[in-house]
Amino acid sequence: MKRLRLICLLLMVLSSAPASWAQVVTATPTFFRATDQVTLTFDATKGNAGLANYTGDVYIYTGVITNLSTTPSDWKHVKNPNGFGTPIAAEKMTALGNHRYSITFVPEDYYPGLKGSGETVRQLAMVFRGAGGTPEGKGTGNTDIFVDVSQTTALQASITAPATSNNNPVLVTGGSVAVTATASAAATLTLTLNGTQVAQQANTTSLSATVAVTQPGINTLMLTATNGTTTVTDQRLLLVQPTITTAALPAGAKKDGVTYLSGGTSVILSLTAPGKQSVYVIGEFNNWQPTAATLMKRTDANDAENGRWWVQIDGLTPGQEYAYQYLVDGSLRIADPYTEKVLDPNNDQYIPAVTYPNLKAYPTGKTTGIVSVLSPGAAEYTWTTTNFQRPARTNMVIYELLVRDFVARHDYKTVTDSLAYLQRLGVNVLELMPVNEFEGNESWGYNPSFYFAPDKYYGTKNDLKKLVDECHRRGIAVVLDMVLNHSFGQSPMVQLYFDGNKPAANSPWFNQDAKHPYNVGYDFNHESAYTKYFTKRVMQFWLQEYHIDGYRFDLAGGFSQVQKTEATYDAVYDPTRVAIWKEYYDYQMSVDNNSYPILESFAANQEGKELADYGMMLWGNLNHAYNQATMGYSDGWDFSWGYYRQRDWNQPNLITYMESHDEERLQFKNAAFGNSSGSYNVKDLATGLKRDEMAAAFFFTVPGPRLIWQFGEVGYDYSINVCADGTTISNDCRLSNKPIRWDYYRQANRRHLYDTYRALIALKMQPVFAAPTAFSQELTGQAKAIHLSNSDLSVTVLGNFGVTATTVNPQFQQTGTWYNYLTSTPINVVDANATITLQPGEYFVYTNKPITKPANSVLPVKNAQAVSGLKLLASPNPTGGTATLYYELSAAAPTVTVTVQNMLGATVRTVPVAGRQTSGTHELTLPVANLANGVYFVRLQAGAQQQTTRLVVQH
Repeated sequence: MKRLRLICLLLMVLSSAPASWAQVVTATPTFFRATDQVTLTFDATKGNAGLANYTGDVYIYTGVITNLSTTPSDWKHVKNPNGFGTPIAAEKMTALGNHRYSITFVPEDYYPGLKGSGETVRQLAMVFRGAGGTPEGKGTGNTDIFVDVSQTTALQASITAPATSNNNPVLVTGGSVAVTATASAAATLTLTLNGTQVAQQANTTSLSATVAVTQPGINTLMLTATNGTTTVTDQRLLLVQPTITTAALPAGAKKDGVTYLSGGTSVILSLTAPGKQSVYVIGEFNNWQPTAATLMKRTDANDAENGRWWVQIDGLTPGQEYAYQYLVDGSLRIADPYTEKVLDPNNDQYIPAVTYPNLKAYPTGKTTGIVSVLSPGAAEYTWTTTNFQRPARTNMVIYELLVRDFVARHDYKTVTDSLAYLQRLGVNVLELMPVNEFEGNESWGYNPSFYFAPDKYYGTKNDLKKLVDECHRRGIAVVLDMVLNHSFGQSPMVQLYFDGNKPAANSPWFNQDAKHPYNVGYDFNHESAYTKYFTKRVMQFWLQEYHIDGYRFDLAGGFSQVQKTEATYDAVYDPTRVAIWKEYYDYQMSVDNNSYPILESFAANQEGKELADYGMMLWGNLNHAYNQATMGYSDGWDFSWGYYRQRDWNQPNLITYMESHDEERLQFKNAAFGNSSGSYNVKDLATGLKRDEMAAAFFFTVPGPRLIWQFGEVGYDYSINVCADGTTISNDCRLSNKPIRWDYYRQANRRHLYDTYRALIALKMQPVFAAPTAFSQELTGQAKAIHLSNSDLSVTVLGNFGVTATTVNPQFQQTGTWYNYLTSTPINVVDANATITLQPGEYFVYTNKPITKPANSVLPVKNAQAVSGLKLLASPNPTGGTATLYYELSAAAPTVTVTVQNMLGATVRTVPVAGRQTSGTHELTLPVANLANGVYFVRLQAGAQQQTTRLVVQH
């Protein structure tokens, strides 16, 4: 199943690779409108060079960017109605020889539906491909190619050579540069260099000259075109590699990233970029222009240390945010790899203000690409919980969640508001799927690009700190899912060393080609000293800056330079991988020796045992076995491998789970594929949920840490592959948004499952589960049993996972009085081995002394009926205008009242319902337009019954 998730992530690579800076396509004429004929010439050796050695016919695939396009990928009026893979004759290009191809057309006539649409064409968008759809010719890093379309008939002029991209400086070698310029109509064309005229020609549409450029640093080449009434200009920045100052990094400065100096007016910026010739800092403090003052120094004249560059920026205003980038070798603009905040021109516009208030605007027109942000003198977060004690590993009950699919507002603040639900369940560790900046907004987060910046789609960094702080106040530790196996194309470290469509051979951090079959994005080389330094900085940062309690390291099995295949990925012991992980473990413990080091590793047991006995915690996937058991199928239903000592491990470092983000949901498969016999059918909802309870009884009572996937405690029954519509199921939808069903908690059978989880988690905190003196499990047959004891308590768990009745020898550890823990019912055991008949799905958790379960856990029948008889749902949620309340009454009610309360408990609205209401379903419109943004509680009172639901108001 991980393979499917990785395939989905792989599709994102194409839209996230570094931007192109090579001139792949030229237009003749240079200035054309949508109504003009234009010839496009494609050089297959440029960009990603995907068609450089192709000998067949070449076809364009093209559309337009208009005033209605919302993003660069929002192509309109695409020429080919059949899609990308089947070229049509109208897309065929003419071969010119020397790997060059051309096509001529009038845009308004060529693109279907464009003429008469009233849209303004701003750019032609294109890629190229062979006759069968492959190979592809694109920009550098597999980007789309864009050609500007003129919007005016007035005089225009441009420097056509030397070519540039994103207005980056052009690197000049040899002391001179060949310059060509063109104008849309006859004019006097003048070239100046740093203000001095170097060429001029009157009454012409083109100008060519060889210009001597010898001044080190940035030179400004200016073209001026005038026809007597109109004057227009264009410019190029020409870079002659400057003399680089060598100076040691000042004492106290961070080796990479931003060091804030006292006073809040100065910072030191540092970047690792071995082998580069020059690095400028550009940003709001120098109007995005490379200047001598922001030319970075190098720490070693021979570049022998580690290629580190640095510069001090002065004159800043304390508390103000400044956007900045690094300009490397005059051609590449990148954000700071160590930045704690980025601005994204393509995705920030879709982040609601309620999620991230007062988000700094992107510097449109000043630069391109993602920019980093620094803020000298910014106020620090004040932590309120300073005495938190992390749960012992043996007691860990981990709740894994994806912020986007857990709360409708997809933000840290609403997760914080929901912690009472998790605390009541008994969860003591919250594991967040990746929250550092990833590509786009809608994601699982396994396509990371910036490792020190919380993703803004989930809220501000202080919102995340408050979530951690509140978790700690409630006794809940926080673990971050950290993806250090690979990175994606927005990563500055990827962009710094990139060759066509993969990392360059001289990349300090990345392999050119992945070393294992599960990789997506670009594969880190964890034997590189550069990667080890970076990884350790990431480990240190979140532990110290965000007070998190540990990491779950994604794809930990990929941390090796030994080439793997599907068969050898985790089935073969790899001593180099073990050595890498021991080094990282030792470092994490040196930063925080009580933190959790969790590896998503499914290595051969020899390797797993060595890592676990060394101190690392490993994921234990028992999804298949538990789900076979809940469905009632004997093939593969032995889940004994979920106990760490069954694997001959000496330490309880196996984090077993029945469900995770990567596995199919138990209740979905129960409903879709459950077994049956006679009238007993696992596909029935009540039956399936009862079997989920039984699985939980055999899950939480096994010693060692356990992990729950979000909403498993209420029997979440949408497939992992359900699409955003909540109905269609497709492998392509694995990463799609999933329905958020908080209303499940209000349904009697599902609430009973929740309360069973809650009671079993509470029982797990008994010392016997941390250190039993005796433990046995009999899990191979239809009737399954677990026995464990210490000097204080004995526990016997029995269950029938078949679909027919069966008998079991309970093998009670002693005779006398035992107690059904979940019902508090005593039984008198005269014969410890007297067989018990269990009906299908029937299970018991017995203790040899009474153990008080949490109050109101496992609802009595009458309460269950009450809950099922009063159902309340608000939709849409969130809402900005009105919400419709849907509710169901099990019996007629003389009066019905709806009240709305804010988070402080104050009633802000009362909506009376006139007259007596009959039993059955009802609807009520609730206006909320004049309520402030926030979370509210809607309470329905119907006679003696009461129900509450949460409503998010978001204007």
